[in-house]
Order: sequence, then C-alpha cells, then structure tokens
Amino acid sequence: MVRSARVATVALFPLLISTIAVAYDIKPKVPETGFSAKQSPDIIGLTSDTEGGKAGAVYETYLKDLPGVTPQLAQKKFGSTNGSYVSAVTFSSPETPKQGAESLTTLFSSPASANRAYYISRQLGFASDRQPSKAEMIQRVTAKYGAPTLIGDGHLYYFYRAGKIVSVKQKYDAAGALAALDAPINPKAAVALNDAQGRGSCVAALKRVQALDKALDKLMDEAKSANCDGLVNVTLTPGITPDRVSKAEFTLVDFKRIVSAAKIDADALAQDKNEQLNKTPMGAAPKL
Repeated sequence: MVRSARVATVALFPLLISTIAVAYDIKPKVPETGFSAKQSPDIIGLTSDTEGGKAGAVYETYLKDLPGVTPQLAQKKFGSTNGSYVSAVTFSSPETPKQGAESLTTLFSSPASANRAYYISRQLGFASDRQPSKAEMIQRVTAKYGAPTLIGDGHLYYFYRAGKIVSVKQKYDAAGALAALDAPINPKAAVALNDAQGRGSCVAALKRVQALDKALDKLMDEAKSANCDGLVNVTLTPGITPDRVSKAEFTLVDFKRIVSAAKIDADALAQDKNEQLNKTPMGAAPKL
C-alpha cells in the first residue's frame, strides 16, 4: 500500500507549476493506459497522459477567460525523498449573474509512475438565462467524443476497452439520443456491459468511484473489477425547463492506469524502504 504523506496546497501563479523542480532519484515508469493514441479523450485539453508538472499550462490557458480565478496545486512527498511532486491541480469559479459556477480537478500518480493523470472531473454550471438545450449539449458532446456506448438516466457513457470505445449496439440519431437521455438505461445494453460472470459493469463502477476517496490505492479494487479499461461520462442535469441543462459534469477515469500506476508505486516504495534499511547503521556487539 502506498505510504500516506502530508499534502501541501498552494496557489498557482502564471507558469509556476511548470517550473517546480522535482528532486528524485527514482527512474519513472510510464503506467499502462486504457486509452490509445487514436482515442485519447480530453477534458479542456487534459488527458490521462498529462503530467502533473505540466498541467498548469493547460489550466492557465483555459482560465484566461475567467479573470481572478487561480488554479491550486497539491503536493506530496513520495517515500523517503525530500522533493515534492504535484498530486492534484484544481480550480473553482463561483456563480455570477452571467455565468454558472465551475470547478475542475485533476489527480496524478507519483513520480515513480511518471506523474500521470488518472482521474479528471469538471463541473460546469450555466446561468439561468443562459442554459443550453439538451439537444445542443448532446450534439456538442458527440461531436467531441464520438458515438457513445450508452445513453440513459441523464448520462452519456463512453466505455473504453483495448483503446477503443465499447459498442453495445446502441445507435442514436439526434431525436433518439434526446429520448434516451431522459429514459432509463436499456436493460439489454446494461447486461451487455457485464463480464462473463455478470459483474463489472462500468456504469456501477463509475458510481462507486465517484463516492470513493480518489487516492490511487483507494481506487485499486474498483479499477481491477471494472469490465472496461477507462471511461468518459457526461451527466446533464435538467434546468429551468425540462429541455434545458443547468449543469454538465464531465468525468474521465483511466482504470488501467490506476492499476498499473498503483503497482509501480508500491514496488518503488518497497525498494525505497529496503534501501533505507540497508543504510541504517548497525552496531557491533560489545566485548563480554
């Protein structure tokens, strides 16, 4: 299990995050990912290949349109090393008369596993007089991410396996997607998402991940049991009228990266512990 560490949270000023020196002797290993070069979904330009030490540039570019909003970074120590690494980058923008509240969180693995993103969550609110239609939001989402695996219960689900979006033979035109969004998930499609033992549905995995502590080791069991390698989910909350959207929530989880990074981190910590034990001075037996 990864050793717990004190977390420091500081404000990010322009370009600060990209200039933080990470003083480690650890040779990083890039963990496996559930996505691929051809299908690497992003949330405002952040993907599971984004490194913690380089995420600040993406945040800073996006926040140019939100004056006064400053991203925050959390830093942790790893093992017995003296340096710190970026474990999370976040920002939160309050609601204004012209703009809804917005927040974004990205979590990263340790330097042993190349400090890569494994969980990204964006909450995007809309002012009451500027709420987009559900039809427009569905069009925007599918234009960005492609045809979803499944639509239902207010969600557009994208499940990935072997670097590709999983298909459960659900075809949606514009009218069908809008109808499906407000309807329960198709039972046959839901069953098709399970593994051979009838378990591992990524719909259920997503719900559990959202309720769990997001530390890498805390997500391990869920990541191992999920019947997909990664996911993107977009949840649309109804607005002032049923056809409008008051909030959109975007979630990206790389299950394969969580499992791989957790193992790399655990092995690195075990090696670090052994090295520290070998450095411990040993006393000589006294003369008797």
